Amino acid sequence: MGSQTLTGREVRRELIEMYSSAFTLSDMEIFVFPQLIYSLVLANIMSPVIWEWRSDPWFKGIEKKSYTQRINRVKQFIIDRFVFNLDLETWGLTKKDVEISRFRSFLDEETIEKSNALFGYEGDKHYFDIDIRRHFGLDAYTSDVIPYWKTETVEAMEAFRHKENYTTGAGECVSLSTLYAAVLFLVARIPLEKIYLMATPLHSQNYIDVKDGVLTNNRRIVSKSMWTNGTTLSTKARRALEHEEVTVVAHLTGCIHTVYRNATIDPGVYRAFTQALRNFLKADLGPETISNFLRKEDQFRCCFQYCHVINGRKMYIEVEEIYHYEHSSSNNFSSDSRNALLKEIDFEEFSVNPIGERILINDLEDLVRNRRGLTVEEFQKVAEEEFQIQKCLKTDAMFEGLKKFLVVEPRLPPDEKEYDGSQALSLSLDASREEVIRYVQEMAGRNRVAELALYAYRDMERIDWAPYLKAAVERNPVGIGALREKSLDEVNSILDSFENASIYSGNRLALPDEVWNFGRGDGIEKAVFLLNLLKSRYPGEEVRVRVGGGKAVCESARCERSFETRKTIEKDFLL
Repeated sequence: MGSQTLTGREVRRELIEMYSSAFTLSDMEIFVFPQLIYSLVLANIMSPVIWEWRSDPWFKGIEKKSYTQRINRVKQFIIDRFVFNLDLETWGLTKKDVEISRFRSFLDEETIEKSNALFGYEGDKHYFDIDIRRHFGLDAYTSDVIPYWKTETVEAMEAFRHKENYTTGAGECVSLSTLYAAVLFLVARIPLEKIYLMATPLHSQNYIDVKDGVLTNNRRIVSKSMWTNGTTLSTKARRALEHEEVTVVAHLTGCIHTVYRNATIDPGVYRAFTQALRNFLKADLGPETISNFLRKEDQFRCCFQYCHVINGRKMYIEVEEIYHYEHSSSNNFSSDSRNALLKEIDFEEFSVNPIGERILINDLEDLVRNRRGLTVEEFQKVAEEEFQIQKCLKTDAMFEGLKKFLVVEPRLPPDEKEYDGSQALSLSLDASREEVIRYVQEMAGRNRVAELALYAYRDMERIDWAPYLKAAVERNPVGIGALREKSLDEVNSILDSFENASIYSGNRLALPDEVWNFGRGDGIEKAVFLLNLLKSRYPGEEVRVRVGGGKAVCESARCERSFETRKTIEKDFLL
């Protein structure tokens, strides 16, 4: 394995788990090696795929639009092009003891168990109320079995359209967050300095520090006004920051991890981010926030009635009935379209008399409208004195819920860290793709994230192959399992049926399970696929792969197979 890194050294043995993780990018690997998050962002920025999107007619003239318009353009493009995917079949299964053994020299078992949902973490009770193993289909396996859940490169996300039962690309939440960061930079022309990636044990999303702020949440986006609008979309988007600890924040200047003592992010940048995020997650008390809150927390609607004037006469209606109509309407109880919504409600739903034991929501709205700046505590005190709201038995719980609805305090990594002074990265919006690649290559010897980006990018001409081969033969179980009952002749016949084309451009290489999942691969990738299968079936036997002259040959005591390759790599390795 003579291929060298840019620094002229093979990867040090104690770091090979980190460098091999840049290929497989499982959720566990990213938690243990948080530098990988931004390495994948850089790999996607170097990819020709996203550069081609800049020429898509959908983005014509995007640089002339406002930040909000640009981000919405990107959102719609991603929604149309990708679906969210999180299953057990795509990247296969591993075992808890295997993963704990891999990472024991980096993190202790107790820390791992506290950080990962499938190791015992219980941050978001929603998942544990429904039994997370049944939710994800793991109940059919032993409790020791967990999915890999690997993060996909943009190439792998795009390649899902070649997979059976998919008509578009796909990706899991970390894949989508790193994709968003790259596309917002390259296509929407938003500086990387304004983009922060946040990972929790169950989710990954980005904060974009433009104007009042924007969150990316899987394929969707959430603005500050949307954060407290009480809709299903915003409720789902709120869940991670409401219930979970943010374990990693990654940025162009570096990252910070809740567990590790050292951090590489610029401390001033991190402080500015925490303040901006807290401002985003906080809303003032106003008439619209009361109705938004009731939209989200339907258990409190039974406390309220609304007074509406119809033909000059006061009429009353239960608030839950209003939301029942809102559910199927384009109009909204919290917005300027309230009157339009009320006109849609059948007249017989209204009562000519006030409804007993219910608070008149009009009174509360008038109170906060006329006395801006009230805290929730002050609001409750005045409301109890003036409107006898104690008639509703849920009053205390309601006001406590309103307080949490208006102000979410994120549990971020503490800033009392030892900050590493390594050279920060800097990428200009005006840089060409060639300039970006050259810059990352030049920085690889001075910046760990840049070096790992070359591995995530699969830049096989400039990296040590040992991590790639380690990842290929240790963490690609899907094709092996699918072919378990097949003879070697049948395996070779199936490989011949795959399209002879890589999902990666140039001399970059797919992993065996990417070849299997997407039914295509260059000759080198097919040879490595066969290598993986042979090492799995006959672990004690040596397998050799020779690449050169347009051929990739995989040979062992049991078989010798040659594949055509369009890549210009020359390599010879024995495992």
